[in-house]
Amino acid sequence: MKIYKFLSLFLIAFTFFTFTSCRNNDEDDSSPETTGNLQIKFENGFNNLGDIVLNQTTQTSSQGQKHQFSNIKYVISNISLIDENGNEFKYNENNPDKGAFIIDQADAVAGINYVNLNEVPKNNYKKIKFGFGISQNAYLLGQDGQAEFWNKAKQKGMTWSWAAGYVFVKLEGKYGTNSPDTEFMNHTGNMGNVVANGTPDLYREITLNLPITARVTNQITPSIHILVDFNQYLSGDTPLILNSTNDMMMGSSQHLVDMTNNLTKMFKVDHVHND
Repeated sequence: MKIYKFLSLFLIAFTFFTFTSCRNNDEDDSSPETTGNLQIKFENGFNNLGDIVLNQTTQTSSQGQKHQFSNIKYVISNISLIDENGNEFKYNENNPDKGAFIIDQADAVAGINYVNLNEVPKNNYKKIKFGFGISQNAYLLGQDGQAEFWNKAKQKGMTWSWAAGYVFVKLEGKYGTNSPDTEFMNHTGNMGNVVANGTPDLYREITLNLPITARVTNQITPSIHILVDFNQYLSGDTPLILNSTNDMMMGSSQHLVDMTNNLTKMFKVDHVHND
């Protein structure tokens, strides 16, 4: 009898311990402190067909101009993830050193540029938002908040050599009517404090819906695949024609403002992988 009593007590204790352990594990897994990783893929192409091969892929604009890129670079920053309840997780907001990335087509692997985020809170995310360029709030932090990224941008040719500030978008290549044979260079961006200088602010924020939720856990790293349609460059909401008055432009002229507004429409989430 003593043996049976002992076994019964042991079984009860084991069951209680197992239940408590499982409950604690469940609570730990769902705690706000649980984080994971998330990956964003940028695939540059034309008409949602990727990828662009520099110095090879040719596109005809809505105005009948043929153009070919030799250089495609742009800055992404201030990434936010918005969950099913509308709550927003801001990834290193206005901290370029940790939260800004240069998408360079020359660095693409099989047509893809990868951005990897870590320490993302566990959640189901329905939208992604990001900055196109560097915000004035981030830029005006000065050297303490952006020294590392400034050096990266400088090495990539994404800072002005003749003024203060970042280049947000750098597009270079050739254009023409029958074939792309005339060189162009359109570089957009802010120069210093836009309010003090009285210049347009070319920083933009993009919000995209996800076709399915991106489920971040400590075991699942979602991948958000974004197609980037550079047909918008000349064929967007404001159709543009390259000519001798604008084919070598840098800064924030009206042509580059129109170009920026066109390019804000080029991002589209194609799919999400949760694995």
